[in-house]
Amino acid sequence: MIKLIVGTKGTGKTKTMVAQANAAVETSKGNVVFVEKGMGVRHELSNNVRLVDTEEFDIYGFDKFTGFLSGILASNYDITHLFVDGTFKIGSKEKNYEGLANMILHLAKVAPQDTEIVFSVSCAIEDLPSSLQHFAVK
Repeated sequence: MIKLIVGTKGTGKTKTMVAQANAAVETSKGNVVFVEKGMGVRHELSNNVRLVDTEEFDIYGFDKFTGFLSGILASNYDITHLFVDGTFKIGSKEKNYEGLANMILHLAKVAPQDTEIVFSVSCAIEDLPSSLQHFAVK
């Protein structure tokens, strides 16, 4: 299941995701993974959440990003929750909505159905492509 937490900069997307990740690790019978560019939330996350910094792996651009996330999911079938913060910071400098849509729709096809994947997307909800609107959570 894929969810998009959508909002403009400063609307609390990261705080929401950190709270969700910390809550998930308390009840998950598997692994909770948090992906971001940099290590800005390392002090806010539970030590039981696996924090992955895309800068360590030179991930930039939606093609690399899609492969990276697919690899994380393929290498560990015990992942119950995957949180991805700063999606546009990793995927493109300018807001590449086509690249975002391609990545989300690809992951919707290949990700295990029992894995919850949550992305933060910095934009107004009306700017999301129509193919992604149903993934947005209010």
